[in-house]
Amino acid sequence: MRRRSLLVAPVSLALPGLARAQAFPERSISMILAFPAGGGTDIAARPLAKVMEKYLGQPVVINNRPGAGGEIGFTELARAKPDGYTVGFINTPTIVTIPIERPAARFRLDDIAPIVNIVDDPGAIWVLPDSPIRSVADLVAAAKQRPGQISYGTSGIGSDDHLAMLALERVAGIQLLHIPFAGGAPVRTATLAKQIELAVTNMGEAIADYRQGQFRPIGQMGVTRWSVMPDVPTFREQGFDVVEGSMRGLAAPAGLPKPIFDRLVAAARKATEDPEWQQLAKNSEQPIRLVWTEDYKAELVALQTRCAALWQQHPWRD
Repeated sequence: MRRRSLLVAPVSLALPGLARAQAFPERSISMILAFPAGGGTDIAARPLAKVMEKYLGQPVVINNRPGAGGEIGFTELARAKPDGYTVGFINTPTIVTIPIERPAARFRLDDIAPIVNIVDDPGAIWVLPDSPIRSVADLVAAAKQRPGQISYGTSGIGSDDHLAMLALERVAGIQLLHIPFAGGAPVRTATLAKQIELAVTNMGEAIADYRQGQFRPIGQMGVTRWSVMPDVPTFREQGFDVVEGSMRGLAAPAGLPKPIFDRLVAAARKATEDPEWQQLAKNSEQPIRLVWTEDYKAELVALQTRCAALWQQHPWRD
């Protein structure tokens, strides 16, 4: 009898945790976004949150927590209680570059449990319609005439936008003036107000402004042209070897009980298979690329390795 009780005890102890997992979720879920409303992260996250509510049976509430190039929101996500009631969107490369460039940062990639990547958005440089800059070569020529004076806005130091422009400076032998902002939306506002000359944001972030005739792209940084805007040449096609972009996807704090993590994954999978989400994604004209859990984590770890090596060679400081 004693031997039998020892065998049964662990199962009995596990039952309360199992019951909690089966009941999850019993209240609303907070989805933390580390960038402002109106930017690419916000555009990618809101449709997913809306449709996931169907499959979770509870509201998914967007919580924009911008600042410090994403560090505020990522830290809040990483340090949240791992009970499934806090999830968030993570962005590359900042989810890996911030801990590399800021040793005091209060999160690491290991603090995050990736669920699914949603968007893989190539970088781009945008100008106002009346700008004399019509190509990357035009920009390089202008920068050589006015070294350190042509201003460009990005979503922060160490962002994909910033790393891309540093790469362009290296390959073209030019110097530009970096103005970091809290996200893509304020970069847009500053460019339209003519406070800066170039908006460096992702293709999916500025396509609405392009459709409205407010922005004009001089090149995009994908390996190949984006099918939604096939008339925009890549930087490589224009003779400048710069490839950069941003992945944006759903994640949770590390350490979630497996049944709860699996419940979130299942809800996200059902949402992305739902015709409503697929139509919303199509309407948003974002470059969708779904990458699930372990494959997503593997891509992030590989990016972390590349960025750590880049930091040793070319630290991305202003």
